[in-house]
Amino acid sequence: MCMLRGLNPVYCCKITAQTLANSINMQPQADPFIVPLCTEQIEIVYQDEHLLLINKPSALLSLSGKHPLNKDSVHWRLVQEFPTATLAHRLDFGTSGLMIVALNKTVNANITRQFQQRSVDKTYMALLHSHLAEASGEIDLPIAKNRINFPLQKICYASGKPAQSHYRVLEYLENPFATRVLFTPATGRTHQLRIHSSEIGHGILGCDLYASDEAFRLAPRLMLHAERIEFDHPVSGERIKGFCPSPF
Repeated sequence: MCMLRGLNPVYCCKITAQTLANSINMQPQADPFIVPLCTEQIEIVYQDEHLLLINKPSALLSLSGKHPLNKDSVHWRLVQEFPTATLAHRLDFGTSGLMIVALNKTVNANITRQFQQRSVDKTYMALLHSHLAEASGEIDLPIAKNRINFPLQKICYASGKPAQSHYRVLEYLENPFATRVLFTPATGRTHQLRIHSSEIGHGILGCDLYASDEAFRLAPRLMLHAERIEFDHPVSGERIKGFCPSPF
């Protein structure tokens, strides 16, 4: 098992936003960014009077954007049928997979607390560019907001929050030239798996923010899927174990 801890913290935050953008080959971003129409439906995997467990499609916002044309989102769709629905956590626009949706404020507070206490277990399936040398490993690199170059995050030892991602190789692919990995994040920072993958030289296929041009063009979508989630039911205390197999 390898441990990847990055560069000396003295130099980490001296990289300018432009240098960072150039180094990761960030794809051009429209201003304002208008999301394309998502025709896929939200699948309800589990439902009771307190919460929903859903399968979010790729290319759908978790919450509506500020621009009026970015209204379509997981939350906007669900409140049409479940007016009290609130999101205790989010998935990136391009990420598909399991999300917990609370149906009242008490449940939302309980689920949020479980995330804060790191008692929610999650695994993600991903396709990473090229072949990883190690069969398993841990990426331990702190993540901070890149306030100059939104929406990017950055690796920064001075201001970043701790972020750890464990991975295990499942399969080596030739077409596309990629590695199928199972991620188990110990923390849940914004873009954590995307930037961690890029930092070890194996960006996620289809990633428009952190992957190389080649990796971005090898897939029609972000190849990242929240496959499994486990948490304690806020009312019954039962351990809920959700699983939704990856579509890729």
